[in-house]
Formats: sequence, C-alpha cells, structure tokens
Amino acid sequence: MPLSIEQELSQLFGKAFESLELPFKLGAVSRSNRPDLGDFQCNGAMAAAKLGAGNPFVTAEKVAELIGKNDLIEKIDVVRPGFINLFIKPTAISQKLSQFAQDDSFGVKEDFSEHKVMIDFGGPNVAKSMHVGHLRTAIIGDSLQRIFKFKGYKVVSDAHLGDWGTQMGMLIEGLKKRQPDLVYFDASVTEDYPIESPVSIQDLEVIYPEESGLCKSDPKAAEKARAATLELQNGRPGYRALWKHFVDVSVATLKRDYGELGVSFDLWKGESDADPFIPPLLDELADKALSIQDQGALIVPFRDEEGENIMPPLILRKSDGAVMYGTTDLATLYERVRDDKAQTVLYVVDGRQQQHFKQVFAAANLMGFDKTTQYEHSYFGTVNGKDGKPFKTRSGGVMKLHDLIQMAKEEARKKIAASNFDTSFSDEEKEDIARKVAIATLKFADLRNFRIKDYIFDLEKFSEFEGKTGPYLLMQVARIKSILRKANEAGAAAGNLLETSDNEKALSYRLLEFPSVIDRTIEKRAPHFLCEHLYNLAQEYSSFYQKQHIMKEEDKAKQASLLRLSQICMQQLVLGLSLLGIDSLERM
Repeated sequence: MPLSIEQELSQLFGKAFESLELPFKLGAVSRSNRPDLGDFQCNGAMAAAKLGAGNPFVTAEKVAELIGKNDLIEKIDVVRPGFINLFIKPTAISQKLSQFAQDDSFGVKEDFSEHKVMIDFGGPNVAKSMHVGHLRTAIIGDSLQRIFKFKGYKVVSDAHLGDWGTQMGMLIEGLKKRQPDLVYFDASVTEDYPIESPVSIQDLEVIYPEESGLCKSDPKAAEKARAATLELQNGRPGYRALWKHFVDVSVATLKRDYGELGVSFDLWKGESDADPFIPPLLDELADKALSIQDQGALIVPFRDEEGENIMPPLILRKSDGAVMYGTTDLATLYERVRDDKAQTVLYVVDGRQQQHFKQVFAAANLMGFDKTTQYEHSYFGTVNGKDGKPFKTRSGGVMKLHDLIQMAKEEARKKIAASNFDTSFSDEEKEDIARKVAIATLKFADLRNFRIKDYIFDLEKFSEFEGKTGPYLLMQVARIKSILRKANEAGAAAGNLLETSDNEKALSYRLLEFPSVIDRTIEKRAPHFLCEHLYNLAQEYSSFYQKQHIMKEEDKAKQASLLRLSQICMQQLVLGLSLLGIDSLERM
C-alpha cells in the first residue's frame, strides 16, 4: 500500500526524533492550518521539551538538520518557539498523486481478511413495514459495511429481524379470532401445513396494531398473547408453521424496501435464530454463578465490590418461562463470539437502546467475551420533522419508508423538471435519474450528520442541487464527466500529471487525504467524515475549474495533465459516493 505524504513524512521525522533518543511518535506530521507558513507541520519539539529535552527551538533545529535533503521536501522552516514547517516539492505532490491514482483504492486497501467484522442492523419487527425510523440503521449500517469491506476486512452483515417477541403471540391470537378454523390452531395436527400463507403483510399490519392496543387495555388479552408466545418459543408445531408464514411475507416486503435503498445483507437472521444457543448460554451463566433466581425470574445482576447494584439486571427468563429481548441478544452474541469467531461486532441500532446494550455487554464481559471480541453499540439519533419531533405523515401517522422513498422520487422529478439539465433524455433515463437523485437525497442527508445526533428532515432542502446535498455531488460528478467527454470529442485526452502548480495544489492535497479520511471513518464508525471530504473535494474542483480554463490551455502536455487531474477527482468522487451507497450519474 503506498504511503501518503503525511505518513511518509511522519516516518522520516519519527526516525529523526529517535536518533535524538526521543520517542518516535513525536515525529507525527500533519497538514498545516496556515498554508502560508507551510504545507505540513511537525510540533514534536514542543512535546519533547515537556519530556525534558530542553529548548524546543534547539531540538527542532537538530531534527531539521538530521532530515537534510529529501525527495519530498522543498524547504524546512524552524520557527520559535519550536515549530517545524514544511514545504513540499511540486513534483513530489504530482508523483504521489499519480502513485495513489494507479491504485484502485487510492492507497486505502490493506489485508485485514483475518479480522471478521459482524454488523447487526437491529432490523425491523416482523409484521410491520419499515418506517422512517428504520432509515438510519439501513443507511448507516450499509455504508459502514461497504467501507469496512473496502478497507480489506472480512465483513458479515445481519438484518437481525425482530421475530421472536410478544408481538408474535399477539399476531397468533389476533388471527385465531379472525380465522379460528385454520389448521394451525388444531393442537392435534403436527405436520403437513399449507404452503401458502393465510395472511398478507397488509393483513398483519391490520392485526398487529389492533391486538397491541387491545393488550394494553385488556389484561386477559395480554395474558393470552404471552401464553401463545411461550407456546411458540417452546415449539408448538402449528404456531411455528404460522410464525414461518409471518416471517416470509414480512421479509418479502422488507427486501423490496431495502432493495430500493440499495441495501443488502449477508444474513437474514432474526431473534429466533438465537434460540438454539439459549440453553448452553443459560447453562454457562449458571455454572459461573452469574445468574440467579429473583421473584421467579432468572436474571444476571450487576453489582460493585460492595454488592451494590450498579445498573438494572438483565432479565433472562420471566417468571412464566418466556425469554426476553436481552436473552436473545446475549445468545446471538454468544454465537458470534464462540461459533462465528468475530473479532468486532457492531450494533447499528437506535440510541434509545443504549441501556439495553450496556446490560447485554456487561453480561458478555462477565462471561469473558471481551477477551476475544470487541462489541460496540454504534448508535444513532432520531429523524425529526420540522417541529423537532419524530418525523410523521401529514396526518400524524408513522411514515412508512416505502412512502418516503416515493416522496423523494417525486421531489426529484420536480427538481429535475425545473432545472436546465439536458432535455434529450428518454423517459426511462429520466426515471433512472430521478431514482438515483432521490436515493442520493435520502442517504447523503442522513450520512452527512454525525450519527449520534438527531436531525431535522427537510426533503425540499435536501433535494436541492446546491449546497451540501447528495444531488449536488451527483451534479458535480456529471459535470466532470461532461468535461472529459467534450475534451475527448475535441481530440484532447488525459495524460501524465506534471509538476503541481499553485492552482492545483489545494485540489491535489484534498485528493491525497482520502486514505486518512477512510481510516477516521472506520475508527469513529462515522460516515459523515467521508461525506465532508466528498463535499469539500467537489467544491475544491469547482474552484480549480473556474480558475483553470482547461480547453483553452495551449500547452498540450499541460492540458493533458489538467484532464488527468480532473479524471482522478471524478474517480475519487464516484468511489466515495459508492462507499456511501450512492450511485453516480453519467450525465444530467
């Protein structure tokens, strides 16, 4: 993997500090926040003084002298009280960029294939269409899985559906009221159930809210639902067959909605898949004296050295014998640690579940899972309407994700129709553009925010072709592609990069930041760093292009170099957008 200028300089200066018997890490070099004083800076001499190295200015001068002549550095300035400012040779910038551009990953990919990362999308519950609240887990989780894979990790993503809780009992009881003669309710029948589902997703979406509301007001109905759930979990054949229908019709709808977002998973598991791991999990907890009986329930308490409770216990089994959400999550983690041998497990789940995951992870730590595996709750905030409350439909209901996508498409069609874009598109191409603009609108609007923050959803604003939006980035990519096409039609083609001019320096440095941006995105599990980079890169290119009239450049070698720089910028924008799950456009 080629090293960036920053990495190469850091190694060079680190060795210089080491030769003065000072820590290697003091040689860390970073981009200067004062370009007039230097392209890069090293402040290690200041830190060295705190370690007893003496006058930082003297140390900085010694380091600069040890560096001597170098292929990268044009000039080193040492300024009081001990800062080292570096100016890079214009030829070195273009050579490094050429080297990075020849690598299809821009210097990002490494071989982390032995490190398995599992990403849990905390999927929606069976029997419900996805709503706007599922937007973030799908978009953030998908971007993270793309970026980790791109870096070179072995990634396994899991939808992890909610298919094993009390809502299953509610559906069973609700369907029994409506169709009591169905064979699934005859306890004497244990096999050969119908292949066709007796319900559609529309049926489930009617039954579930009605039964849920009834269970809140009627204790007897709630008890029946709990009893049905327990029978299902205990393996009653008819209920298992009916449950399978519920899951199948739900997954078909989920695949449609996820498919429209361009999101896919390696695994379509659910809470139910943890069921085989619950007995060995409970046995191990008991053997290690980590679980206790409390008022008929089985729990894992969390206590300090004095025996005081430090957080609420994790309930494993209720007094009626039913397992809980925390039980299935701990059993799933048990599988991922013991069977799947995952080194990292990321839970991309709503921030309102923080207490739940603290309990699950605390129990996992007691079992020693943390000795082999790092598990994290990569949580996110909520999507709110302009009133600051969770985003709703105009009538005040929950906004279905499918409906939101259709709204985004309609808004994209309006924006495209009102623009001065190419009017020669076929109807099919117009619809493809509208779809891509809509998905770019939704995804970039979400990912541009640091994931832990709530944000206000404003479809009209997010679909604009100006500002920090997905459509703006699509438009900039299409413009660069248009520039390259027109150049090709005029007989001009991209060539070798020449020595970087002052006009090209800012853009070149921005392009060279890509590996460090990806590393930071992975480190913080936060795609907004990549979003910020792509937006700044698009703006940097726009500024460069306004100053540099490529097609009027009389020096053909220079023109070819400028076209190559444009080509590299376009390639990085397309690559970066693809890591966000956004498809680029050829033209607009």
